Amino acid sequence: MAQSAPRPILDFQLAGIQPLTPPGEFLDRAATLGLEFEPGDTERLGRYLAMLLAANQLANLTAIIEPAKGWERHILDSLTLVPVLAELPEGSRVIDVGSGGGLPGIPLAIVCPTLEFTLLEPTGKKAAFLNQAAAELGLPNCRVVQARAEAAAQDRGLKSATGREGGHRERYDAVVARAVGALPVLAELTVPFARAPLGGAPGGLVALIKGEKAEAELAAAAEALRTLRAVHETTLDTPTGRVVVLSKVGPTPRDYPRRDGEPSRAPLGAGSAPDRNSR
Repeated sequence: MAQSAPRPILDFQLAGIQPLTPPGEFLDRAATLGLEFEPGDTERLGRYLAMLLAANQLANLTAIIEPAKGWERHILDSLTLVPVLAELPEGSRVIDVGSGGGLPGIPLAIVCPTLEFTLLEPTGKKAAFLNQAAAELGLPNCRVVQARAEAAAQDRGLKSATGREGGHRERYDAVVARAVGALPVLAELTVPFARAPLGGAPGGLVALIKGEKAEAELAAAAEALRTLRAVHETTLDTPTGRVVVLSKVGPTPRDYPRRDGEPSRAPLGAGSAPDRNSR
């Protein structure tokens, strides 16, 4: 049987797109977070937002099409994670799970150049945009992986003489996510990426952008967090919502995350049990 030709990569034509200027309200609210931008940061943030809105005409990347709202709901909201990541050592690895159009990963990669970011996105069009946007913005600390979280978080890498190389499971110092799902589901899709405690060193952090229902979601996620070996560290109020911070206190049991779609269909704590013959 003849194989069909591979589908061409969508070209979003991002070269030459001019940056949007941040409104004064954005700068004022960023100051309340203690953010101090380096020269060129706001220009690159504005160019990223302009590229996101332009590419949205070819792919469904965002429902927000007004630049002023984009600065608040996309850029500022993403940057509320900076205080959580600020204490990470240089070279620390951060993964953005379900990056979509690059939120929060690309704004964070712009303002945190000493950290290494992986943008995890399963949809081909969105992954293509992420690759092209990161290249146009000149972000050497940003790479894109096209995969579902359920599969990537079970990727332990290849065995070598010194352990395992590559892979994503328990390889990251911090895991971030925004608007991916309710906390019982989101925990199963994010916690397995965080480093487990080892030799007295603490485990990795998970920082999740949530809204006003954060406390109710935390209560619903209590059993999921126990199962996944994570604890709630703190919840931070921000100008745009709340950031829920979890820490990894032990290795994630090998059955988690479950197969594609299962975390959403049967969230942990809702009577679900792993299929131990699934792998």
